[in-house]
Amino acid sequence: MTTTQDGCGAPDQAAPLPASVDVEKETVITGVVQAGDTPVGGAYVRLLDASGEFTAEVVTSDAGQFRFFAAPGTWTLRALSRQGNGGTTVAADRGVNQVAVAVA
Repeated sequence: MTTTQDGCGAPDQAAPLPASVDVEKETVITGVVQAGDTPVGGAYVRLLDASGEFTAEVVTSDAGQFRFFAAPGTWTLRALSRQGNGGTTVAADRGVNQVAVAVA
């Protein structure tokens, strides 16, 4: 069962990966949004494709965690929060790709 936060349709970003996810075949981009050393809960994280087009958006968990399922390739992550904004680029391969996004 997928859980949601605050009535949002997005899955709980802090939940472990479901057992049905085969990381040998799927690409998962996951990480934490931070302001300095502090995780930023409630940040909006946008996933943009290699051409800069919007693909998806999730809200971080209370611990600043986010997760996207994507295709292998180059992706840009943009985080928007009350603590500031930030972004990073990731070259994602199959499996779990850990990313940190700093906001200021």
